[in-house]
Amino acid sequence: MIRLQVLGTGSYLPPRSVSNQELTESLETSDEWIRSRTGISARHILDPNVPPSSMGVAASQAALEAGGLPPDKVDTLIVATNVPEQPIPGTAPFIAAGLGGEREPAFFDIKAGCAGFVYGLALAGSLIATGISYRILLVGIEALSRFVDWSDRKTSVLFGDGAGAVLLGPTDEDRGILGVSLHGDPTKAQILRIEAGGVRLPASRETVEQGRHLLKMQGRGVYHAAVPMMERATREALKRAGLGMEDIDWLLPHQANLRIIDSLVKRLGIPEERVLVNIDRVANTSTASIPILLDEAVRAGKIRKGDVLALTAFGAGACYGTVILRW
Repeated sequence: MIRLQVLGTGSYLPPRSVSNQELTESLETSDEWIRSRTGISARHILDPNVPPSSMGVAASQAALEAGGLPPDKVDTLIVATNVPEQPIPGTAPFIAAGLGGEREPAFFDIKAGCAGFVYGLALAGSLIATGISYRILLVGIEALSRFVDWSDRKTSVLFGDGAGAVLLGPTDEDRGILGVSLHGDPTKAQILRIEAGGVRLPASRETVEQGRHLLKMQGRGVYHAAVPMMERATREALKRAGLGMEDIDWLLPHQANLRIIDSLVKRLGIPEERVLVNIDRVANTSTASIPILLDEAVRAGKIRKGDVLALTAFGAGACYGTVILRW
């Protein structure tokens, strides 16, 4: 059976790190209020004059370098993002152009909320297993700082910008994707949304004045939905892999909120020392959160060959899922 293997990882965070204390200068909030409710101390914010796709290019270049391959060896580029570089054509072509090379790889965006990277990983596994693709770059990228309401302390403190990438290829070894669980609950489509800017409600003077192009979130609804969603998907993916909770070496949960992560860990019964977390430093980077977390752990030497990883996420839609991966 042909499975995918991770050949290299990469990530990029903008140079500017904004602390909670800095946010108190423009918001009625405090460092203690933010940390106690979210676990976040700082977040990276992209310079407004820099195109977001540049983060994806930097993360991809790092993954290619780690994998020892030039851009010309990539035949497919998959980009997971919530808000693309442009409504048309999206983000993938801009990253492909930034990477250069004479080859013309297939490229496309996918939108599955903050679960986009997990969905993309499952899709990449299928493309490799069927022989459609041989070398895939999967990128999670987000610049949600440009769509948050910076006067709303409930949402603006949560998000950061960044990108993460993995270079994928085939293997016949006993590694790669062992189990997958993907689901969606459309009844919760409104708990995380940007209302204007699409074909249902095109951007206009009125939508801009009403702030309908900014991110809106039902915080309590997200919390109560996210934990059981990721728990269900993780248990289901493990069952399909023929593994138990005790077989997980590392849990990589979407970095949305530390309270959500803590509740999920307790419900799954996984020891805290086997859970990777970086939300305190980078906040919620949405589709980029898991690949950034993965790259940091790989470069720190925490993840080793043979380790079993559970990558789980939920997001707008509401989309959620888990991939069980043997490193």
